[in-house]
Amino acid sequence: MIVAASPSSTPAEPGASAEPDLWEAPDPWEEADPSTTPDTPADHDTPAGHDTPAGHDPPAGHDTPAGRDRRAGAPSVEELLAIAVGAVPGGTDRPGQRAMATAIAEAYRDGEHLLVQAGTGTGKSLAYLVPALLVPGPVVVSTATLALQHQLVDHDLPRLARAVSSRLGRTPTFAVLKGRHHYLCLAKLEGGQAEEPDALFETGSGGGVRWLGEAGRLGQQILRIREWAEKTATGDRDELDPGVDDSAWRQVSTPARECVGAARCPFGAECFAEQARARAREVDVVVTNHSLLAFDMLAGRHIIPPHRLLIIDEAHELADRVSSAAQAELTTEQVDRAARRARSFVDGDLVERLTEAADALATAITPLPPGRLTGALPPALQEALTLVDSAARQALERIGEVKADDADPVGKQQTRALLSDVDDTAQRMLDFAAHDVIWVERDERRRALVVAPLSVAGTLRHHLYEDRVVVATSATLALGGAFDTVARSLGLTLPRTGGPPTLESTVDDDEAEEPPPSWRSLDVGSPFDYRRQGILYVAAHLPRPTESGLSEPAAREMVRLIRALGGRTLGLFSSRRAATRAAEVLRAETDLEILVQGEEALPLLVRRFREEPSSCLLGVMSLWQGVDVPGDACQLVIIDRLPFPRPDEPLAAARAAAVDAAGGSGFASVSVPIAAVRLAQGVGRLIRTSQDRGVVAVLDSRLETARGYGSYLRKSLPPFWYTTKPDVVEAALRRLAAATPAVPTQPTPAEVTG
Repeated sequence: MIVAASPSSTPAEPGASAEPDLWEAPDPWEEADPSTTPDTPADHDTPAGHDTPAGHDPPAGHDTPAGRDRRAGAPSVEELLAIAVGAVPGGTDRPGQRAMATAIAEAYRDGEHLLVQAGTGTGKSLAYLVPALLVPGPVVVSTATLALQHQLVDHDLPRLARAVSSRLGRTPTFAVLKGRHHYLCLAKLEGGQAEEPDALFETGSGGGVRWLGEAGRLGQQILRIREWAEKTATGDRDELDPGVDDSAWRQVSTPARECVGAARCPFGAECFAEQARARAREVDVVVTNHSLLAFDMLAGRHIIPPHRLLIIDEAHELADRVSSAAQAELTTEQVDRAARRARSFVDGDLVERLTEAADALATAITPLPPGRLTGALPPALQEALTLVDSAARQALERIGEVKADDADPVGKQQTRALLSDVDDTAQRMLDFAAHDVIWVERDERRRALVVAPLSVAGTLRHHLYEDRVVVATSATLALGGAFDTVARSLGLTLPRTGGPPTLESTVDDDEAEEPPPSWRSLDVGSPFDYRRQGILYVAAHLPRPTESGLSEPAAREMVRLIRALGGRTLGLFSSRRAATRAAEVLRAETDLEILVQGEEALPLLVRRFREEPSSCLLGVMSLWQGVDVPGDACQLVIIDRLPFPRPDEPLAAARAAAVDAAGGSGFASVSVPIAAVRLAQGVGRLIRTSQDRGVVAVLDSRLETARGYGSYLRKSLPPFWYTTKPDVVEAALRRLAAATPAVPTQPTPAEVTG
């Protein structure tokens, strides 16, 4: 068992009478003669570790302990980490970072999987990259966001490679591996034909029709891509600056299923995607993303090169990304597109059948309201899906397999892929298996049928862990103070016999399963002194939120807090309606600069927020984990309500309903953990460096008053000093405003390393 926590992550006992350091001189939060005794701190418990069963063999192909393959005299993890930290400007020793790096080396040595919760400021990137360099490569690192991927490839790995090259006697190498559609396809570029060569109109994904006379911009972008193609060495879309629209990129890229393969493609020897995969096989560290990792796993693990160690950063998002990869959708436009592409390979009667099937699908979907389908499929929809399935299957049979001597093997494979997608999805919907959810997505521009699995825990258990050691890390893994919920979602535990029903037990009830993978857990805490640096304030006096949008009492509370600080506020709202209302109120009642997500490009808004002290940035869910503003620019984070999934989120609703039907609590098993992850991510926007100070204000009284889940949610958050007293937090904000310089301070590189 591995259990660790930094001293700063352990709060005082509830009910402790001593005032926290936050309020003691010479702290700028200090009140000259405090007359009010602060509330007791939030009731956090140190997350428990996970005892791992002994006697499990390491993964196949993992027959040597960590380090045995290294040459004599190779450095230890501790030595190499010290060298790496010394290369970071202002870098300092961090106990949590050392504990994490050591635990990864030990997990690899023992052949056991590892969950690591590493709070903000741990420096977890170096903590996993350093032991990765001591493992026979390649080692694969997967991220959920492009921001972290760029941080690793553009900053962390180059600096690490330079720092340790002398001690290792070589310069470590690394490469990025993305999905095939991220790379320029020379076959499509040189083919020179659009997907609709004989059409005067183009149908969008949501059914909207566009005259191709509007495509002048599209043509200009493709021309620019052609010019770029003469110079690029990688064909990576991210290197095309300025970028192009998705519609333009689709004309010159190929999804994996539409690729004919290098051996059959006339440009196979020059293929950018194949070159990227070849580079990935030769380097020490491969950086990829959760989506490609999921597709690789579902496709039999032949995309990402073979490896012994897989590190999953931002692991709290993995299950959702795998679920998205296992999701499929069917639209009228998709069937129409398949019919048009099939014209070159099948008779007109089959094209007509596909077109008629698309019309039938449109007729069946149009009257359906958005949301989840329950019970049997509506008769009209079942009939339309049957027509689509039959027409697509016959077209596939008529086209046949792709052969080396085909006149147009690339076009033939692309057509087969489109028809296969249509056929597979229609058949899956007709089957309507108990472990699948089907819903209708519909808005002004889009109508679609979507199908997705209820749970991917079984898929992960069977396909993620075989023949490699998996290290999953995030700042948000110990929900409610324990790893159990995340471990279940990642397939690391089996449903408990006789225990309360969970989502995983309703879907995965095979008691004859082989034992789950052997794993251990570790919480390294955070180097930040949360009780001294921040306050978690819950407005417990506000009425329980009932209506969508921002209530008047919550709006008044928001204005009071923001006035006390004078700006420097990030507002995270549960809906666009609430964010819009908040902006209206603040613009009417303050002279502050109010920035609202959607009114300008997000990077520009964030830059203005960072540079203008008397500003507030308001937004919705994408801001909850997509904004990083260290320093004095962000000292108040306001959350309008607990971020439970909305009732109209079909997948979450279906999962909760499945648990309810099995006799459990769907709210507790599904909705509360989702809210815990979202809330922890939002709260984490406040303290980004050891010098940051501020307040997280939650305007939802349920975080204090709700029995059961209120405590669970608080235990999922960093151990801030906790209060429900409005006058206490307002006074603290006023003292913070008086002590903060007019020009926001900028942290050092070491301070912003997570």
